[in-house]
Amino acid sequence: MLDDKTIVEVTNRDNGHVGYIIPDLNNLRRDFAPGEAKSVTFEEMKKLSYQPGGRKLINDFLLIDNQDAVAELLGKVEPEYYYTADEVKELLLHGSLDALKDCIDYSPEGVKDLIKKYAVELQINDIQKRDAIKTMMGFDVTSAIAINAETAEPETAEEKARRISPINEKKAQSEPVATGRRVSTPIIIKK
Repeated sequence: MLDDKTIVEVTNRDNGHVGYIIPDLNNLRRDFAPGEAKSVTFEEMKKLSYQPGGRKLINDFLLIDNQDAVAELLGKVEPEYYYTADEVKELLLHGSLDALKDCIDYSPEGVKDLIKKYAVELQINDIQKRDAIKTMMGFDVTSAIAINAETAEPETAEEKARRISPINEKKAQSEPVATGRRVSTPIIIKK
């Protein structure tokens, strides 16, 4: 059994913010941004597990980087509980289709969110993996990639670089630049 003062590393692996309040610890409030990690006491995690929905937070969205703490709080967990963002990326890019299917079947919700996020960000090329994600999770990676491409910010004028110089460069430089005004000088009327 772990001592209550043992420090454990806790990471939010969800795409959204995760927070909780523990009344037994003077109304301690913790907020985790997506991907944020914090060092907390085992006592805090234990008291969180007693709160309504606390075990679900720990199981599905928070990753505790201490196997003894996880065993005390949740009992036996599947290996996918410990998957980090880097391991999910590796699975999507280089893992087998069966490994991905097992991950989807046995992983907590936070890992499934990482699968969706990185499948789109990395634009995985494996059509079988895209199909497995769509069939098993109801998330269409191909459509999400297409939507991201359509809604991407267009290049700004500063980012655009000329490929060649204009045919009549001198004329282009000597002509006045259109400002969008209808008159050349604004008229100020004093009362």
